[in-house]
Amino acid sequence: MPMIRVILAASLLLAGPAAAQAQTEARTAKPTILAIFAHPDDELIVAPALADAAGDGVRVKVVYATRGDAGPGVSDFEKGAELAAAREQEARCASGALGLDDPIFLDYGDGTLWQQAQSQEGAQSPLEAELRALIAEHDPVTIITWGPDGGYGHADHRMVHALVAEIVQGMTLGEGAPQLLYPGIPTGTLPPVPELQRWATTAPELLSVNAKYDEAELARAADAVQCYATQFDAASRAQLVNVFDQSIWQGAVHFRRAFGRKD
Repeated sequence: MPMIRVILAASLLLAGPAAAQAQTEARTAKPTILAIFAHPDDELIVAPALADAAGDGVRVKVVYATRGDAGPGVSDFEKGAELAAAREQEARCASGALGLDDPIFLDYGDGTLWQQAQSQEGAQSPLEAELRALIAEHDPVTIITWGPDGGYGHADHRMVHALVAEIVQGMTLGEGAPQLLYPGIPTGTLPPVPELQRWATTAPELLSVNAKYDEAELARAADAVQCYATQFDAASRAQLVNVFDQSIWQGAVHFRRAFGRKD
């Protein structure tokens, strides 16, 4: 189904308790998706779904825990501030190509998020506290983030997953608990590309949310990939979306729900 229907279905599930009804109606009038990831370009795995939601009038914001200052990719940049600035501009370009709101950068060090597992000073690490505040501020109906596999096991990805899941699992319906979705690659759909063989796959029966996209949204995703010149060479940028469309997505971006909620 289109992403907007996924969002509205989630709103109906949240509408049960009378105390939450007014909040639910307000959220449904202009629903928000937060896509919370570790690095610029992480969002490409769900790009057509984000474009679809934005095209249907949903407010979509990508939140990056880092600016990717330690990942030069195929560029000549050294690790550090100049690379981070370049990758921030690439991420802003990608959000524009997909029709999204301006992204948010939390500016933690790339490759350092494992340090956010706990805080010596209090119950929450600084990153967890910032994520809690952002979720409270933007009141999303849906949050998209990495699943426990982190895509291909990246420690930063896994930490973002762990913190977001911890936050959402503690929210009640009365607090407006959002639907939490993890992107998944259906088992058996990885293309024969060596760089993709380390990616985790998910049993298809767990991928119960399938956000369909059209050719225009696929084209927006391709435009977003073109923004990431530091991360992919020209040939890869030209082919990536087509490869994903023909093998992994096949007309819909696949997600699994993190939690089942009682009606």
